[in-house]
Amino acid sequence: MTETTPGAARAQAAPGGTAELAGRTVARIGFGAMQLEHAAGTPGRASGLERTAGMRNGATGAEEPAGGRDGAVRILRRAVADGVTHIDTALFYGSANALIRAALAPYPAELVLATKVGAVRNGRGELTAAQRPGQLREQVEANLSTLGVEQVGVVNLRRLDARPGLVAEGDQLVSLDDQLAELSALRDAGKIGGIGLSAVSADQVRQARAAGIACVQNLYSVLDRSGAPVLAVCREHDIAWVPFFPLGSAFPGRPKVSENAVVTTVAAELGATAAQVALAWLLADYDHTLLIPGTADPGHLAENIAAGSLRLPAAARAALDGLAAGG
Repeated sequence: MTETTPGAARAQAAPGGTAELAGRTVARIGFGAMQLEHAAGTPGRASGLERTAGMRNGATGAEEPAGGRDGAVRILRRAVADGVTHIDTALFYGSANALIRAALAPYPAELVLATKVGAVRNGRGELTAAQRPGQLREQVEANLSTLGVEQVGVVNLRRLDARPGLVAEGDQLVSLDDQLAELSALRDAGKIGGIGLSAVSADQVRQARAAGIACVQNLYSVLDRSGAPVLAVCREHDIAWVPFFPLGSAFPGRPKVSENAVVTTVAAELGATAAQVALAWLLADYDHTLLIPGTADPGHLAENIAAGSLRLPAAARAALDGLAAGG
């Protein structure tokens, strides 16, 4: 059964507790904005990267629109009212930035907006690589404009070195150092609060440390520990860890927590959902883990928030620790 605490109001104010992100204190359960464009009824054309992004931290499949644009605005406001202080977005998430601005501007002082750069949509709505330093600067400026802010709290650099998703080719093969130099200049100019990395190797995290890295977004879940070497570097240097695919893969034929017997058994014993168990395991795994569950459904939002109060008994932790498909 989901635990509650005497300070229920305080717990509600910071789902999952708090951790540092780019020098700010945020609730460890945040909100991923990719599905907002589906909720608003304006889905873009999916590509490999977009499918990856869309399933980062929420349902294991796309959700139906829930109330159109007004529903998307309501769910953003509900998330913030429930204590979310970290929203993850990207310009290539279609209408997400505009919806965030409509719902939340002027933004609460405690809210940290994090965006991603490294890809853009072309005229046909398809995602294409945009890795060159000048392109990264253009994307940061576009995010500032669409969000209506002078500074984005975190800008995550989405590298395109390997599948799943887009892979950089030709003039899009850019050195990490050149990209970090551009983002560092934007940070020095006050347009970025912190620099993050996404879809990177452990060696790339080590390489980037000199530039000052606020967080890393990589594949990792109770079912897939292939990101463990990257997480180990984050642990060593106290870097925030923002795992995507936390509920298992969104790709056909790959494991999902809702289909795993161990996860569902633990969930039944605790009176929780499989998704809540998977999120609670991630929170317990490293105290600087930040989750960004994405949803267009108010009921799922409530479940995600409640996962921050779920405590896993030692026997459940041991059973879950023993799962390592793909790792």
